[in-house]
Amino acid sequence: MQKKILLASRNQNKKRELQEILKGMKIGILTLDEISSVPEIEEDGNSFAENAVKKAVETAAYSSMFCLADDSGLVVDALNGEPGIYSARYAGINTDDSKNNEKLLLMMKDIDAGHRTARFVCVIAFSDKDGNVKTVEGNCPGRIAFSPMGSGGFGYDPLFIPDGYEKSFAQLSAYEKNRISHRGKALQKARPLIEKYFCQG
Repeated sequence: MQKKILLASRNQNKKRELQEILKGMKIGILTLDEISSVPEIEEDGNSFAENAVKKAVETAAYSSMFCLADDSGLVVDALNGEPGIYSARYAGINTDDSKNNEKLLLMMKDIDAGHRTARFVCVIAFSDKDGNVKTVEGNCPGRIAFSPMGSGGFGYDPLFIPDGYEKSFAQLSAYEKNRISHRGKALQKARPLIEKYFCQG
C-alpha cells in the first residue's frame, strides 16, 4: 500500500513541484481538493514559519495524515520586505497573479536597477496527526525585473530574476527552477526528514 502525504494546499503547481522534488520516493501526494474533511486554515501568523506550522499541524489533526505545508513569498528590500507574508494577496483578498505583479511593478516604478534586490523565502513545516512538527527553510536571492519575462511558472515568477541568471523564473525549465528555487531548496532539506519518518512509520 502506497504511503501518502497530504499537501495543505489546493495549488496544483505546488503539487507538481513536490512530485518533482520527491521523484523516486514511493509516496503519493494528495491535496486539499482530494480530502473533504479538512477546512480552510486561516493564515494569520506574523511570519512564514508561523503560518506554515499552523497549516501543517491543524491539517494533520483534521485529516489524521502526515501533512506538509509551506508558506512562501517574495521579500523586496526596497519595499521594506513587502509583499512578504502577504505575497499571495498583495493586490487584495480576491486577486490573482497578474494583479499582484502589476502592483509590485507599480510600487517599484521609481526604483533603479541597482536597488531592486529581493529574495524568495519558503518555510516548509511537516506534522503528524499528533502535532509533532519540524520546519525547514529555503531562500533564493535575486532581483526584480522592470517588466514580466516569460510565461512559465506562477506567482511572481515572471518578475523574479535569480542571482547568476539573466532569465526570470518564468523563463527557466521546471528542472532548473526546482534546482535553485526557495521551495526546491526547502524541499531538498525536507526530503531526508520525510524519508526518515516513513521508514520509521
